[in-house]
Amino acid sequence: MPADFSPIHNYYEQQVVNLVSDLAVHYPLLSEDHHPDVACVALNRLPPRYIRHQVDLAFHMTERERQDSEQLIRDAVTYAFEFVQARYAMRARR
Repeated sequence: MPADFSPIHNYYEQQVVNLVSDLAVHYPLLSEDHHPDVACVALNRLPPRYIRHQVDLAFHMTERERQDSEQLIRDAVTYAFEFVQARYAMRARR
């Protein structure tokens, strides 16, 4: 019987998606159609961290590492919103 690889995922994915949803209200020029683009840009700025269970990495992180991770995610998502919004504005001018 082959191994089950379905639980493997990037540690940052759900956190980025949640933060994109939370911060979207601050970027009214972008529609919900842009939000997956924002998430992709943000995820591409973060290092890959693949895990099987969310608790796996969180359990082994210190409080400082957890805070640093949250700031890294916030910085990546903020950058991504600004990047996608700037691209959208440039296209609208054409």
